[in-house]
Amino acid sequence: MKLLALMKKEFYRFFHDPRLIVTMLLPGIIIYFIYSVLGSVIWDDEEKNYTYDVYVSGESQITAVFDGLVEKGTVKFIQTEDVESAKEAVKQEKAAALIVFPENFDELVADYEAGSSPVDSAPEVQIYYRSADESSYSFYLLASGAFGKYQNRFVINNGAAYDLSDANEISMSVMGGILPFLVVIFIFSAGMSVTLESVAGEKERGTLATILVTSVKRSHIALGKIIPLSCISAIGAASSFLGVSLSMPKLMGASVGSVMSSFGFLSYLFIFLLILSVVPLITALISVVSAYSKSVKEASAYTGMLMILVMVLSLVSVFVSDIGGWIVAVPILNAVVCMQNILAMQFSVWQSLVSFGLNFVYTALLVFAISKMLSSEKIMNGS
Repeated sequence: MKLLALMKKEFYRFFHDPRLIVTMLLPGIIIYFIYSVLGSVIWDDEEKNYTYDVYVSGESQITAVFDGLVEKGTVKFIQTEDVESAKEAVKQEKAAALIVFPENFDELVADYEAGSSPVDSAPEVQIYYRSADESSYSFYLLASGAFGKYQNRFVINNGAAYDLSDANEISMSVMGGILPFLVVIFIFSAGMSVTLESVAGEKERGTLATILVTSVKRSHIALGKIIPLSCISAIGAASSFLGVSLSMPKLMGASVGSVMSSFGFLSYLFIFLLILSVVPLITALISVVSAYSKSVKEASAYTGMLMILVMVLSLVSVFVSDIGGWIVAVPILNAVVCMQNILAMQFSVWQSLVSFGLNFVYTALLVFAISKMLSSEKIMNGS
């Protein structure tokens, strides 16, 4: 009977506390909603037609598989005999790809018998492209799929490297997608480790109430929390960020010096400014959650859900290309996208500056919200 009474007590405590119920159910709802929206955006993006300028050396009837796209103006073939110049045009992003057909290719295809002829004697189509360029890589995938109807009649890119992107470009492309996401996670993790105890912990122990009975302005108390906590969070985040950013080029097979030298002073300056704008914003966001919560445990649960949301939003731009300028209005995500663009050599000064300014505006609004929460007896008493 005592066991049943204890079990009943725990169930009663859970089902009669809306905050605990929300803590249990909200993560799944957030994940479903964000992933559903993200999935629809990704698939819509894949259905979008690029405009491809493609050099072609040699001739073949198999290019007829692109007739529909040529009529729509999606694919434009440019005949050339200068293969090296065409390769250079692909490298410089002046063309999406280069397709090279060997002499008498159609006759070779007709004479080749899959299964009975040696594999090494199969006719080969060479497609030169750049994996670091989304449009170029998209055409390579499109061409590989389109030529699939001729399966076993010839091979594509057999036994050589036809990706014209160099190691540094590939490394920077990977770094551009991963590093900004990691920066936000490191800042968030460092912020959680110091902010929860400083705000929710002091509220739970009653020391915050002691400060509130003094004549100190609520806005000064809020700033007195946000500024030092942001500095401490920045130190922890910087340590983790430097460790990852310095090791990642080697992980991708490139030297740290060659990757770092690819960016100018302005790029490093704006990356620093964007990180500088995100640190106090995340700290203020965690502080709002901590001020609302009754205890450190409850604050940890809410902050965990908030971290999931921030992580998902930080990954959006990795999968979704050509995000519009509206992204500068979305806190945290604007800095992530701008840093990704800088690392991908698609630097936009106005987007970076606007994102930097807006993040500080959002931080100021959150500080104002914290000062109002500190003035609310209902929130401070946890009722």
